[in-house]
Amino acid sequence: MNLRSSWVTETGQTREDTRLTQTGVTTMTNPVQVRSGVLPGSYGGQYRLSGFWTFGSAAMSATVSEGRAVIQGEISQGVFPVTLPASEVVTFAPGNALYSRKDLLVLKIYDKLYDGGTRTEATIEIIQGAATQDPQAPAVPPRCLPLYEVTVPAGASAGNGGIPWQSALKDLRTPVVALGGILPVEGPSLPGAYPGQYQDAGGALQRWDGGAWVSYPSALGGIIPSSASTTPASYTGQYRDSTTGRLQRWDGTTWVPVVAGPYFVDNRDYGDTTSTTYTSTLTGRINNPLTLSFVAPPSKAVVIGFGCKLRSTSPDHYAFMALKLMQGSTVISDLEDDYAVLAASQNMVSVSTMTRQSGLTAGATYTLTAYFRVVPSTPALKAGFDNTFIRVDPLP
Repeated sequence: MNLRSSWVTETGQTREDTRLTQTGVTTMTNPVQVRSGVLPGSYGGQYRLSGFWTFGSAAMSATVSEGRAVIQGEISQGVFPVTLPASEVVTFAPGNALYSRKDLLVLKIYDKLYDGGTRTEATIEIIQGAATQDPQAPAVPPRCLPLYEVTVPAGASAGNGGIPWQSALKDLRTPVVALGGILPVEGPSLPGAYPGQYQDAGGALQRWDGGAWVSYPSALGGIIPSSASTTPASYTGQYRDSTTGRLQRWDGTTWVPVVAGPYFVDNRDYGDTTSTTYTSTLTGRINNPLTLSFVAPPSKAVVIGFGCKLRSTSPDHYAFMALKLMQGSTVISDLEDDYAVLAASQNMVSVSTMTRQSGLTAGATYTLTAYFRVVPSTPALKAGFDNTFIRVDPLP
């Protein structure tokens, strides 16, 4: 029978039986096997992962700090728990004369029942890489847990400065926790083993939904806080508090403001025209025409406000400012004197108006353009305009 047990049989319990039936410090990857990794924790609780932390302690030597880890063997072999109760020094071979290389610092399990050798022990070892123009780290053998990748420069030795430890060490450690525990992510985020498993991704608590890690606010249907605003969206209709303080909604492609607008544009340059028909260009202005684009809200309705300071060269002739509303090349609302702002004055006067525009297509982009004219007269008169503006407020 293949079923294994611990502490049941009176005789014959094997090392495999013991390893296969451990249920302590394990992060599952499937119903039988676990993830190899280092147990998290640090003195004083300041760091997520201190076990087997490594630092340069001499020109060609590094010190591996104390720690605990588990190393998964073959599926029938079980998991090997290992502990380094006190720090240990490892020494790297001198560098190649021409090229650098990348070595691996690993925890390695020797099991003669599976290796076919004579050793049965756990060791800290250096797996030396090949020295080439483009060095690559060596392959990881079975029953090995990589701790660090170490770049050994060409010519490195104890006599010429050794290994530059500040830049040579690449941390490869990954954490594991007890079954059901929240895993602190260090390094790559690996797939979960079961729906409902949790991990701390640094800026967000995440839950495995059976196919992906879903940020905890998403799983609750809550609003992602601004502190986790870089967390990817999980579904259309999800909300987040952006770093600018505006509530946003994921539309399936991008984050858009929940309440768009208000939209506003103005031009504070003075300009004039002698045109008796509506024109969008004012003489004397650098920037023409005055336009404003907006996105129609779900209510399909907006309030449009516009105005200016204007005058005409005769107190008996009116100056007009009106708006044209378009969606692409389609005119939605054309120019009409009845909806314009107007005044007849040789002195500058301020005029403005507001109107409701409904029946828009939600999510569509519209453009408003300002036009100006003066009533016909002989001789021709000028109408002057200053501080022109357009504002659009979406209605709920």
